[in-house]
Amino acid sequence: MSRSSQVVDSTFESAGEKAGLEIWCIENGRLVLVPKSSHGKFYTGSAYVVLNTVLLKSGPPQHDVHYWLGNEANKVDSALASDKALELDAALGSCAVQYREVQGQETEIFLSYFRPCFIPVKGIYSSQSRKSNGETYKISLLTCKGDHVVHVKEVAFSRSSLNHNDVFILDTASKIFQFSGCNSSIQERAKALEVVQYIKEHKHGGKSEVATIEDGKFVGDPDVGEFWSFFGGYAPIPRDSPSAVQQQPDTPSPKLLWITLQGKLSQMGTNSLDKDMLEKDKCYMLDCGNEVFVWMGRNTSITERRTSISASEGFLRSQGRSIGTHVTFLTEGLETAVFRSYFDSWPQTTETKLYDEGREKVAGCVPILTKSYLFFPAIFKQHGHDVKELPEEDFEPYINCRGILKVVWRVDEDEVCLLPPSEHTKLFSGDCYIAQYTYPGNERDENLFYAWLGRGSAMEDRVYAISHMSAIVDSSRGEPVMAQVIQDKETVQFFLILQTLIVFKGGLSTRYKKFIAENGIVDETYDEKKVALFRVQGTSPNNMQAIQVDQASRSLNSSYCYILQTGTSVFTWIGNLSSSSDHDLLDRMIELINPTWQPISVREGSEPDIFWNALGGKTEYPREKEIKGCIEDPHLFTCTFTEGYLKVKEIYNFTQDDLTTEDVFVLDCQREIFVWIGCHSNVKSKHQALSLGVKFLETDILVEGLSLETPIYVVTEGYEPPLFTRFFTWDPSKAKMHGNSFERKLAILKGRTSSVEVPVRNSWKGYSGETTPDGLRSKSVISNGLWRSASPASNISGTKLNSSGGNRRASSITPISRKLFPGSTPYRGGSGSPTVKSISPSENGKAIQVDGSDSHSENAKAIQVGGSDSDVISLIFSFERLQVNSKDPAKDIDAAKREAYLSEEEFQEKFGMTKQAFYMLAKWKQNKLKLALNLF
Repeated sequence: MSRSSQVVDSTFESAGEKAGLEIWCIENGRLVLVPKSSHGKFYTGSAYVVLNTVLLKSGPPQHDVHYWLGNEANKVDSALASDKALELDAALGSCAVQYREVQGQETEIFLSYFRPCFIPVKGIYSSQSRKSNGETYKISLLTCKGDHVVHVKEVAFSRSSLNHNDVFILDTASKIFQFSGCNSSIQERAKALEVVQYIKEHKHGGKSEVATIEDGKFVGDPDVGEFWSFFGGYAPIPRDSPSAVQQQPDTPSPKLLWITLQGKLSQMGTNSLDKDMLEKDKCYMLDCGNEVFVWMGRNTSITERRTSISASEGFLRSQGRSIGTHVTFLTEGLETAVFRSYFDSWPQTTETKLYDEGREKVAGCVPILTKSYLFFPAIFKQHGHDVKELPEEDFEPYINCRGILKVVWRVDEDEVCLLPPSEHTKLFSGDCYIAQYTYPGNERDENLFYAWLGRGSAMEDRVYAISHMSAIVDSSRGEPVMAQVIQDKETVQFFLILQTLIVFKGGLSTRYKKFIAENGIVDETYDEKKVALFRVQGTSPNNMQAIQVDQASRSLNSSYCYILQTGTSVFTWIGNLSSSSDHDLLDRMIELINPTWQPISVREGSEPDIFWNALGGKTEYPREKEIKGCIEDPHLFTCTFTEGYLKVKEIYNFTQDDLTTEDVFVLDCQREIFVWIGCHSNVKSKHQALSLGVKFLETDILVEGLSLETPIYVVTEGYEPPLFTRFFTWDPSKAKMHGNSFERKLAILKGRTSSVEVPVRNSWKGYSGETTPDGLRSKSVISNGLWRSASPASNISGTKLNSSGGNRRASSITPISRKLFPGSTPYRGGSGSPTVKSISPSENGKAIQVDGSDSHSENAKAIQVGGSDSDVISLIFSFERLQVNSKDPAKDIDAAKREAYLSEEEFQEKFGMTKQAFYMLAKWKQNKLKLALNLF
C-alpha cells in the first residue's frame, strides 16, 4: 500500500512530510485543506480529517489520523470523512493509527492538539471568507471537566445547568465569569482558567474583565451579585441525588471478533487473548465496552479495511452503544499500548525497518513499524538504496560536570563506611554505595545523590542504602535530586559524573561475605593475584569504564577491548570491531588500574594459547557490532497511589504547564524514569516517591518491556535539574510561583506577580580551563583540564535569540572565540544560540575571521543572531551551500550548526518557524528537523 500504488486524493500528495497538524474538511462533497489560521475552529455541522505528524527522537515519523464528526454533520459527509481517513493512512504507507472522534466525546490525544481548549462553533465550514453580520454578542454557558485535559461543552444558559461538581464559564459581552462548583478539584479550576484566558483573547480581543465565583460564597462580592443577575437572581443549587451521581460502569471482559469479507462478526474468544490469534490477512474487532479497536492485518486490502470499519460502526449502532464510544483503527505493527494490554502475551518484537527514502524505494515492501526496532542502513546501501543513517546518540552532559564527587559511602550492614577519595570510583558488584555529587548552579551549589546497587549485593543492603540516602536527602536543604541506579543499568549522566569507573567482582560488605559462605559460593572478590577479565567501554576519557566480567571466552565481544590479568602477565585484547578511540581508552584504563603493568597487546584472531588457557579454553562469543534499539520520545504520566493501587494516566503532547503542583508525575524515558513531586502533592518523602517509581516500573503501562532495574530519579518541584528540564520548553520563572494551581493561574491571568524569592535554576555557565579559578575539578575533574559544555536545554529562557540591536554596525561588534575549548559544543548558554568563529571588521567592512582567513564571499554577510550580554555573530549562506551533500559547500563553518548560517527568511521557509522558536526546542528535536533538511 505504498503511495505509488494508490490513487490518492490530490490534497494528500504532500501530507505527513512536515511535523505538526494538517486539517481537511468535507465541503460540498469534496476534501478541502483548512488553512493554519483556522486550525482549532471546528464547525458542528461539518466533518473533518486531522493528521498529526511527529518527528521522533529516532526512527521514522509517527502519524496519527483522526476523523472528527460534528453533532450536526450529515451522514454523507461523515461517511466520506471516514473513507478519506483510511485513504490518508494508505497514502502514508499504512503507517498511521486512526481514531474516530465524535463531538463532545473526543479522545484526550485529539484534545491535546488544541491547547488550551477545543470549542466547536455552530454552523458549517466554508472555505470562503466570512463577514461579521454585527449581531449582538450572544451570552453562552460552558462546562469544563478534566484535571489535565479539559473537555469544554456548551450547555443551556439556565440555572438548572449549574451543579456543585463541575466548573462553569459564563461568557457575556463585557465580562467572563468562572463559577467553580464546591466539589470541583483545584486542578479542574486551574484548567478552566486557561479556557477563560483563551476566550478573553480570541473572542474579546483581550479586553474583557474576568471574575471568579466560588460555589456557596456570595456575601459582600459585587461580582457574585452580577453573576447571579444573569440567572434572575441568586437561588441555591440543589444537591445531586445519589442516583444523579455517575457511577463507574463495570468493565466487561474484552471480546475478540473476526470480521469476515462480508462484514459479518464472528466471536473468537474472551478473557484469555493471545497475539497469535491475530492473522495477517484478516481484520478483527476488539470490543472492550467503552472503547473498541479494529485491528487490520498487514496483508489486508483497502477494501477489506473499509468493510471492517463499516462493520464495526454498524455493530455499535445495533448494540445501542453510545455515539461517543471511542473507536481506534490499528494496522498490524502499530498497536497502541492500551490495545496490547488486553492480551496475555505480546512479545517485544525486533524488526528490520526502512527509514526515510529507503522505505519508499524497496519494491513491494510495506513498512512494518513495531514499537521497538533496530535500524540497519548498511543492508539497504548494499542494494543501492540511498538511506540516511540515524545520528549518533548525543552524550552531552545535561548538568555541570565541573562539580565534586563530594562523598561516597559503602553500606555495611546497618551503617555506612566513608571511602577515601582514591576509592570513590572503584566499586564492587557485591556491595551498595551512596554518592553525593555537588556541582555549581546559577546562584548556589546543587546536590545529586545516587544509590548504586551492585548486581550481587544483598537485598538487606539495598534496602538500607535507599533508606539511608532518603533520610539524608529529606534532611538536606535545597531539595536535592535523588537517584537509584542498579549495576549494568547506569545512565550516561552517571558515567559522565564519575568520568572513570572500575567495577570489580565480589564484595567487601559483611552481608555479602555471609551470603556466599552460607550458600557455598566461591568468593570472586577481585585479587591482583587471581585471573581477572575486564571489559573496557565508554565514549571518551571523560566517560570510560572497566567492568570485571566472568573470566571465560564467552564474555568477549568483537565490539570491545579487554584487559586480561592472569596473575603472571597482563594482556590487552583488541576486538576487530573496536575503534581507535576504544584503543585510546584501553591504554588509559591500564594506567588507572595499575600503572606498573606492562601489557602484551593481542588482536582478535592472533591470540596465543596462554591467553585462551587463562579463560578456560576457546569458545564462541559475539562477533557482530552491537546496535542499540531506537528510543521513543518520553511519555508523561500523572500518578496517584492509594491503598496499594497505582492509577496512571498519560498526558499527551505534554508541556511544563502540565506539571500541576497538587500531583505526582512520572516521566518515562525508557532508559530512565523521573518521579516529579509537586509541592502540594500527598507524597511527602523522597523514599515514598521512589517506591511509586518502582511500582510504575512493575506496572509497565506502555507494555514496552520496561526493566524493573531502570534507573529512577526523584525530582522536587522548583528544584528541577537540566537533566529533567531538557524534555520540556522550560521557563525557570514558573518555579517562583507560590500557591495552588488555581491561585497561580489566576495571578497570571490578572497580571499579578505571585512569587517567592528562589534562585534562578537550570542554567550554568561553562568556562575554559584558562578561565576557571582553580583550573581543575577536585577528584572527579577531567584529567586534561577540559570541561564539557552545558546542554541547550539548560537555559532555554535565559537568552533572546533576536537581538534588538540587529542593525548595529560591524565596527561595534565585539569578537568572540568560536570554541572556548576543544570538544565543547558551539552552543553556549542554554538557549541554543550558536557560537561560531568570531569575526572582526576590516578597513573596507568585509567580515574577516580572527584567525586571519578571509571569510567573505558573494553570498555571505555578517549578521547578528544572538541577544545575550555578549552578542553572538554568524554568517549567512544559502540553504543549498549549507546542505551536507552540497556540491558547493560553505567553508569555515561549524558543521554541527549549519542552520545557524541561514537567513531569518530562509530559516522560516525551511523549518516553518523562527530561529528563536527552533532553539527553544529540545536538542534532539533540533537534530531531527535538521536531519530532514540534510543539515545534519
